[in-house]
Amino acid sequence: QVHLVESGGGLVQTGGSLRLSCAASGRAFGTYPMGWFRRAPGKEREFVAAISTSGGRTSYAVSVQGRFTISRDNAKSTVYLQMNSLKPEDTALYYCAAGSFGSSANFYAYWGQGTQVTVSL
Repeated sequence: QVHLVESGGGLVQTGGSLRLSCAASGRAFGTYPMGWFRRAPGKEREFVAAISTSGGRTSYAVSVQGRFTISRDNAKSTVYLQMNSLKPEDTALYYCAAGSFGSSANFYAYWGQGTQVTVSL
């Protein structure tokens, strides 16, 4: 069992930056690839980014490529999502997840409760 808690969300203006964190407890964090997903109001949950167990492999949604960076610190059992050049369309509830590397939510067995990101005009 892995328990995930996201933090770092908030309200930011267009063009601003936020850094999300996801702290894990429970079974060995370093054995799980991690992912970030988001759900905007009225939309389906969508993939944002994923990172392998070592951090050597990452994957991004086209919509965030070049603006967002996923990273992890296995010693701290934490995964991060650095979000730069934020746009109003990035407004969503952001979730972290632990499971297998990939862009499908079906690959991930454990989910956090989410942290809200709101980007104003």
